[in-house]
Amino acid sequence: VKKELKAFYSVLKDLDEYIKFVLVTGVSKFSKVSLFSGLNQLEDISLNKEYGNICGYTQQELEYYFKDYLEGIDKEEIKEWYNGYSFLSDRLYNPFDVLLYLKNKRLRSYWYETGTPGFLIKLIKEKQYNISRLEGLRVNNSLLSRFDIEEMEIEALMYQTGYLTIREEYNTEYGEEYIVGFPNKEVKISFNRNILNEMINGRESLDEIFYRVRGVFLKEEIEKLKEELEILISNISYMYLREESNYVVAFFSMLYSSGLNVITEDNTHKGRIDLTVIVNKSIVYIMEFKVIAKEDEIGKALHQIKDKEYYKKYMNYPKIYLIGIEFHKNTKKLVNFEYQKIK
Repeated sequence: VKKELKAFYSVLKDLDEYIKFVLVTGVSKFSKVSLFSGLNQLEDISLNKEYGNICGYTQQELEYYFKDYLEGIDKEEIKEWYNGYSFLSDRLYNPFDVLLYLKNKRLRSYWYETGTPGFLIKLIKEKQYNISRLEGLRVNNSLLSRFDIEEMEIEALMYQTGYLTIREEYNTEYGEEYIVGFPNKEVKISFNRNILNEMINGRESLDEIFYRVRGVFLKEEIEKLKEELEILISNISYMYLREESNYVVAFFSMLYSSGLNVITEDNTHKGRIDLTVIVNKSIVYIMEFKVIAKEDEIGKALHQIKDKEYYKKYMNYPKIYLIGIEFHKNTKKLVNFEYQKIK
C-alpha cells in the first residue's frame, strides 16, 4: 500500500501548472521521506495555528449555527463530553458527535464507537505501556510532527488518531513543547474501558464495578474502595501480574471509566500527586500509590501526602480525604490501604 501511495503522490510533482489547491487529510501522517519523497510542494499545516479550527466546531459556531437545536440542552454537559480537541487554536467539538447527539439527544460515545482502536490497544499491551502517564504528558514538537510507520511512538499514534490532544503549549529554548491528554469525557471513558477489557478475565462485570466505585466516592465510603480495588486485582488476567505497574494502570482505568473527575500527576508546589478525584466540586480524594518490598516501608504512601502537604492545594474544598495505597513488589498483593480525613 505504501509503495502504491508513493507512486500516486509522486505524479503530482510535475503537475504544478494544473494544480491550484490540494488538501491531503487522514487519520495518520507519514514522514515525507518515506511516503512523499519527490513531492516537495506540500506544506504540513497540522500544527499551524492559522488552520487550527478547520477540523471541528468552536463554542461560538456551535451556539450560532445550532441555536435552534440547543433549547433545553445542558451545554456544559455537551462540552464535557465532546469538546476539548485543540490544534493550537480554539477548543473544538467533534462534529460527528455533535450532529448525532443533537439528533438523538442522548450522551453516547458516537465517534469512538465508529472504530475501536484495536491496533492501539494491541501496541499498548505489547509494550506494557503505562497509560496513566498520558494525562498531562509533556512532549516536544518533533514527536507530534513525526509519524513513521516503521517506528511508531504510542503517544504520536494516539495524537494522530484523535485519542490525545494538546492541552497547553510552551516555547522553550529547546523548541516548542506541549502538554497532551485525553480530549474529553467520551474518549477518556471509552479508551480506558477498552484497556480494562484487555486486562480483566471476565469473572466480574465491569459495569457493576464502575457503578459501585462511583457510589463509593459519592457516599464517601472509603473502606469499600479497598474492597473494590481487591476485587479488581483478583480479576486481572494472570499474564498481567508480571508487571507491577499494571495494578496502578488498572485502578486509573477503572476510575476514568467510571466517569469520575480524575486528575493524574496533579502538580503542587512540593511535587506531584499520583491521582486526585474531585466529586461534585465539594469532595477531594488525594491518592498516592507505592510498590514496596519490605514491611518497614508500609505507610510510605500516606506519609508522603502529609509530608509534602499535597492537600494544601485543595484547602478551599469542604472535604478532603488522603488515601495511601501500597502493593507488594513480589506477591503483587494489596498490602496496605489507609486513609485520613483532614476536613
